[in-house]
Amino acid sequence: MAHKKGQGSSRNGRDSNPQFRGIKLYNGEVVQTGGIIVRQVGSKFFAGVNCRMGRDWTVYAVQPGTVRFAGRKVHVDKA
Repeated sequence: MAHKKGQGSSRNGRDSNPQFRGIKLYNGEVVQTGGIIVRQVGSKFFAGVNCRMGRDWTVYAVQPGTVRFAGRKVHVDKA
């Protein structure tokens, strides 16, 4: 009986790329149009004024301004 595996292909050679989720811009930081504010799974944070939510729950700015968190809502106050 062999004590070592043969030279066949490895069975555990798979890995997925990281998602880099989380809050990208915090309260009071400046954001440009289209800038990502939050990358998330599910709707922990919601889009408020001057923000939109993408298909993958990403909250991004539609106007340049300053980020403001109000509870679970994310707003962008115009500069």
